[in-house]
Amino acid sequence: MYKWIFGVGAFLITRKIGLGIIGFIIGSLVDQLGSNSAKGGANKATNGQDPFEFYRRQSSLYDVPTMLMALSAVVMKADGKVLKVELDYVKRFFADQFGNRFTSEHLQILKQFLDTGQVPLQQICTDIRGRMPIEVRVQLIHYLFGIAKSDGDVGTAEMNTIAKIATMLGVSAVDFESVKNMFYRNVDSDYRILGITEQATDEEVKKAYRKMAISFHPDKVAQMGEEYQKGAKEKFQRIQDAYEAIKKRRGFK
Repeated sequence: MYKWIFGVGAFLITRKIGLGIIGFIIGSLVDQLGSNSAKGGANKATNGQDPFEFYRRQSSLYDVPTMLMALSAVVMKADGKVLKVELDYVKRFFADQFGNRFTSEHLQILKQFLDTGQVPLQQICTDIRGRMPIEVRVQLIHYLFGIAKSDGDVGTAEMNTIAKIATMLGVSAVDFESVKNMFYRNVDSDYRILGITEQATDEEVKKAYRKMAISFHPDKVAQMGEEYQKGAKEKFQRIQDAYEAIKKRRGFK
């Protein structure tokens, strides 16, 4: 039902076919989250079945939410311990993203991925690459770093795990370093956020800033949920902050 409401509504309001298609896709996701069949699938999450089979069956029901739950679990387990603050961060993200359609069944799916010894990470990342544009995939890395940072520190194991996921998602090294340095700062983090080194000229700094500002403007993920947009705005603000810090340090306008 929602796929038609979102799809037709977006087209009638904007008269743009592309936005109508996006509305249809988002509506389909809402329909999937609210379907009764989702509950049946989630109840099987505790049966200890093969993780590859579990993912295959659940992804047909949950699509994006199941993928995000799986990646969340991988990062949460990276340092060998799952903390309450990490779980709270994930719950807030999904509550903001999916509203009252985020239920206890979704947490059971997360628990299944947390309990299993193996997650089909490559398959999941391949699926995401086929469904999400690069801007959203970069924003997903931002979300995963948020989980790692929720306890106040991004550990080496968490860093390596997110780096592995970023590679599988097709996120470039420059984009990964940019996001990483928003959470894991050192003396040259401002330059790394812009994808350059301290040796860059003033003109190269300006050029890098313009490129990043265009690539990661919040409008790039305007079709996604509120939590994605919030993360995109934070990233965009940190790009601006990094640029302003370099300008102040170097004394150019």
